[in-house]
Amino acid sequence: MRYAAVPVGDLRWRAPAAPPTSTTWQQAKEFGPICLGISVAYNSSSQDEDCLFVNVWAPKNADATSKLPVWLFIQGGGYVSNSNANWDGVEVIQKSGNNIVFVNFNYRVAVWGFLASSKVQANGTLNAGLLDQRYLMQWVKTHIAKFGGDPDNVIIHGASAGAGSVALHLTAYGGRNDSLFTAGIAESVFFPAQPFVPQLEYQFDRLVNGTNCTSASDQLACLRSLDTGALQAQNVPSPFPGRTAAPLPSFYWTPCVDGDLVQDLPYSLFAQGRFVKGVPLLFGNDNDEGSYFAANASTSGDMANFLRNNYPLLTANDTDAVAGMYPLEAAAAKHAPWFPSASTAYGEATFICPAMSILNAYNKTDADDEGARLWSYRYNVLDDENVAEGLGVPHLWESYAVFGPASLGGEVVPESYLTYNAPVVPVVMDYFLSFVRTKDPNTLRAPGAPVWGSWGGSGGTNGSRIVLETNDTRMEEVGDAQAARCEFWAGLAPRTQQKKRGESLDLWG
Repeated sequence: MRYAAVPVGDLRWRAPAAPPTSTTWQQAKEFGPICLGISVAYNSSSQDEDCLFVNVWAPKNADATSKLPVWLFIQGGGYVSNSNANWDGVEVIQKSGNNIVFVNFNYRVAVWGFLASSKVQANGTLNAGLLDQRYLMQWVKTHIAKFGGDPDNVIIHGASAGAGSVALHLTAYGGRNDSLFTAGIAESVFFPAQPFVPQLEYQFDRLVNGTNCTSASDQLACLRSLDTGALQAQNVPSPFPGRTAAPLPSFYWTPCVDGDLVQDLPYSLFAQGRFVKGVPLLFGNDNDEGSYFAANASTSGDMANFLRNNYPLLTANDTDAVAGMYPLEAAAAKHAPWFPSASTAYGEATFICPAMSILNAYNKTDADDEGARLWSYRYNVLDDENVAEGLGVPHLWESYAVFGPASLGGEVVPESYLTYNAPVVPVVMDYFLSFVRTKDPNTLRAPGAPVWGSWGGSGGTNGSRIVLETNDTRMEEVGDAQAARCEFWAGLAPRTQQKKRGESLDLWG
């Protein structure tokens, strides 16, 4: 279903608008195109600018009186693609006993969703992709009762950039509570460099130069007048200013601090307590978050170059300190010697430490009993093929178990989830479904599954999390070494563009 107007022409780089009203029957038998991502040729019917579609799965007999919890999934893709589009909600609804409604949707990404410039700010909207998400939440609030959902019981769940988006919605408008959601799930919170607008003018200038709009009296109007193919040809990554051409940054287009929806850098907002309070959270990560993204580094210098190409304000002294904090690790199959260290460093800086820091911010809040409403996990389900490729337990590997192996939009189901890792699937699904239905992963957990203790419930200094592992799910304390590394990254956060320089970040210790 279309949830917003087609964002083309003068609607490019503007907040989403209502679609045209229609009083005729609309066929909803197939998925609409997903939003155009980075480095994709504009010749596919599966990706288009006309992409603002929503999918709703509901039990057959649900109606406006059902008031079922709504599981609203925000897909990932590093803000440069829609990489988890159209996942099938049938399996989670069936597993819930027909007691939930499931929603997923597309939002603008890459140049279409995150072009930043003072010119866009003056005559358009920054962070259009995030505003698409916010608009969709309001669409759910308005319409989901027609499908049997409860508009006052919406659980937002994001994966990767979708998880980063959950964090940004918790802090949206400085933590203003618009009553659009009641709980949050985040698989692998994604905190890339998140610059201020003046730091991103070079991206606008590169786009203008590449499309021959340089001499136009109104460069933004010129860009809006171009056909989709001409703009998509320029929707490619480039080195960040002052950095080398190889490796290119993993995520070229990202949200920026716009002073409105995103009022400050993410760590700063959480440290300042500017987030929606009283929201139960379930956050977690995979054991080897960085393995899909890290450069195949042969030397510590290669690792430093990779990190500086993704976090361009890091200095040589910073990356020397990183090498000291992440010395040479045990070898990984099919990879150069410094790949494991680069993978661990990037995974913790970009995914693992942000998730734990957010939980700590909530745990330190003055709200009553906040620590008992926070849960964390470390996913450690090994797959023989991943191990053979030197990837460990990679980014978002848990998604097959969260939604059910057959639900991931036509992706090939890893054989291990159908054989030796099959026992972990009902355990994980029931924890997540229990959280969606009751705001607590324990209420409806699988028979025999251990109690999932809260993040701050054990009295430990670093936080507690469950280890989701085939036939060995258990609780653990975050180790002192990992906590120290997260505190180290907090110290570098002004140069990873995650907090302001000179600002205290008391989220660890």
